[in-house]
Amino acid sequence: MRKLVYYVAVTLDGRIAGPGGEFDFYPQGDEEQAAAYVAWTHAHYPETIPTFLRAAHGLPDTPNRRFDTVLMGLGSYRPGLDAGFTSPYAHLRQYVISSTLAPGTDPAVTVVGKDPLALVRELKREEGQDIWLCGGGLLAGALLPEIDELIIKSYPVVAGAGIPVFNGEFSPTLFRVAERTSFANDVTLTRFTRR
Repeated sequence: MRKLVYYVAVTLDGRIAGPGGEFDFYPQGDEEQAAAYVAWTHAHYPETIPTFLRAAHGLPDTPNRRFDTVLMGLGSYRPGLDAGFTSPYAHLRQYVISSTLAPGTDPAVTVVGKDPLALVRELKREEGQDIWLCGGGLLAGALLPEIDELIIKSYPVVAGAGIPVFNGEFSPTLFRVAERTSFANDVTLTRFTRR
């Protein structure tokens, strides 16, 4: 059965973006450290690089390793849309969960206006690779009952305010550490599986 995996960058105070959706404040380290971190990401999760950046990253024809589907809230989809990229992950099946986005924004993007839990349960029954929950916090909060794995890229920065990694009802949910990798740029990647 396919898994729903929340793969996301997080600040030390649990934010995935600033109050206005900013994400450019995440420290990358010096050039050598950043290059090593990016190379690791490309080797393990190449499909998480947006289609319009794949050629510049040397990944134009790299096959998907882990995911074949991406779920985004409007806040995660909006930066690409505002930059003119209506299909940011054309190499994946793309779903945007939004009650305000017009369904015909791009033929390669399916807009789902309600019940993301039903969508995820349907997708999990299909054959294929895992499903990447790209963000955001409200969507992650709504989908918490179906999240099988968390891949948290913890950056050494405090945002102070912004969008939380989970924004939903109080619902303590236990996960266990399955893997932890530390990088020279002080980023720690931890993979958690549901208990």
